[in-house]
Amino acid sequence: MSDAAERRLLDPEAHLLIVEDDGEMRNLVARLLREAAFRVSTARDGREMWEVLDSPAGQPDLILLDVMLPGASGLDLLRRIRERSRVPVLMLTARGEEMDRVLGLELGADDYVSKPFAPRELVARVRALLRRAAPAEAQPDPRSRRLAFAGWVLDTARRELTSPEGVAVDLSGAEYDLLIAFLEHPQRVLSREQLLEVAKRRVGADPFDRTVDVQVSRLRRKIEPEEDSPSLIKTVRGAGYVLVADVTRA
Repeated sequence: MSDAAERRLLDPEAHLLIVEDDGEMRNLVARLLREAAFRVSTARDGREMWEVLDSPAGQPDLILLDVMLPGASGLDLLRRIRERSRVPVLMLTARGEEMDRVLGLELGADDYVSKPFAPRELVARVRALLRRAAPAEAQPDPRSRRLAFAGWVLDTARRELTSPEGVAVDLSGAEYDLLIAFLEHPQRVLSREQLLEVAKRRVGADPFDRTVDVQVSRLRRKIEPEEDSPSLIKTVRGAGYVLVADVTRA
């Protein structure tokens, strides 16, 4: 494989979905993978997992799926995932649960990691799965990571936001992460706690931290630049914020 192909396959914007009900473990894995330059979405159970998978911005390049989940188990969810997709799945299992590992592999899991795991091993396994999932010299579709909303287009491969008038708009890292969070959950109210977890990349943040309000205000000024601009991000009093626009792949 050429160096160029290697860089494409390990694109820092590769999108990973973590499905884990334990909040401490979910935040730990998310922080670890974000530090390894991946884009990360999280879900606490099957319902939230399907919300991400069914959103235009949510199609992941790889899913990290815990076996023990409330409601439908990880193995049940894996079976349903395989009915509709060949997305790589890395199972997270408890140490010594050999039957879970065997059954998961038989149901179509691509690999597994036992908890507790070494951080470097987890990152290495994720990267190995991403390499195996893509043809050696595959050229990514340059439109596949373009998301459109209310005339705006976000190119996640280039991290570029373009206005309806075709003008490029600069985003800070925090603003970009926040916008991604809204695009992954369009027309769904996101609490301050969720936005802090997904967009601010902070563990154990206070859900009443006003930092997220400042970042939302800054993002609004960029995507709602005029007084008569349509309101795209609305405040839901006592609940959080919601992106009211439809999101599609451009």
